[in-house]
Amino acid sequence: MMGSLASLLTFLVIWASPVDAGAQKIYRISALLAEEQFLPAVDGFKKGMAALGYIEGKNVRYGIYNAQLDRKKLQGFAEKLVREKPDLIVTSSTTATVPVVKLTGGTDLPVVFLSSGNPLQFVKSYASSGNNLTGISAAALELTAKRLELLKDLVPKVKRVASLSNPKGVNYQSYVAAVREAAKQNGLTLREVSASNREELRRVMGTMRHTAVHAILVEPDVLYAATIDVIVEYSILEKLPVIPTLITQVRKGALATYAPDYFALGEQGAKLAHKIFKGARPTDLPIELPSKLTLVINLKTAKAIGLKVPKELLVRADEVIE
Repeated sequence: MMGSLASLLTFLVIWASPVDAGAQKIYRISALLAEEQFLPAVDGFKKGMAALGYIEGKNVRYGIYNAQLDRKKLQGFAEKLVREKPDLIVTSSTTATVPVVKLTGGTDLPVVFLSSGNPLQFVKSYASSGNNLTGISAAALELTAKRLELLKDLVPKVKRVASLSNPKGVNYQSYVAAVREAAKQNGLTLREVSASNREELRRVMGTMRHTAVHAILVEPDVLYAATIDVIVEYSILEKLPVIPTLITQVRKGALATYAPDYFALGEQGAKLAHKIFKGARPTDLPIELPSKLTLVINLKTAKAIGLKVPKELLVRADEVIE
């Protein structure tokens, strides 16, 4: 009898051991992007996760969905992700976050946004989202005044600024209010212009020579992330400085900006994901501000528009493109 019991126990140990040893959970993470210029945030997130021990193909799998500025595709991807119920949904940009917020409202499906220009439109407060979200603010609206200060440092005689915004964008109302206040603080006259697609943008940029503005400030919107080539083309033709909201836009020819590094935002977001996987609720994780802000100046563009960048700004810059 004892021998039979011992044999049974041995069998159970042998049967159970491989399961226990190999029971390492494989986390499924789905990332939703509105446009490819937000990919650095996802790359940074994956690097940050790897540093925390989440190795792709071993204990984590990623699905990356890029809507390429197609809102129907973005909505379809969002619906697909929610149906599949991954362990975590990651978004980059407010535009990509909004449909996920609507579809996951009232659920416990965790969402981490790696960048949002205006997170207060879908969370209760920075201290607590009050829902299934947490993430990082890109501080796009908060940095509006700072970017106008940068413009004044670059072009001391600037008086009139064109503010380019997308009336169909998710940040439009908040941005318009922020830029009006920032212009007032900096003693600048604002001329508000708008475009909601590439064709409209070409028409608007083509009229800049008749507006007597000294520079262009660009709204944080995925449309302008994807069409910065149009803005740069006309701005160089008209010798107008452009201050956008993304570092990638400066690398593609805009003059300068003061902004978070999206790769660094992704690395920062990985720490939030790790806390969630360890049992924390998104609502208990405060919305974070960027841990790093970067001053980027495109010296090549400055030369093309006939602008001499002050030496003290070049010394302060984190990145100078030549």
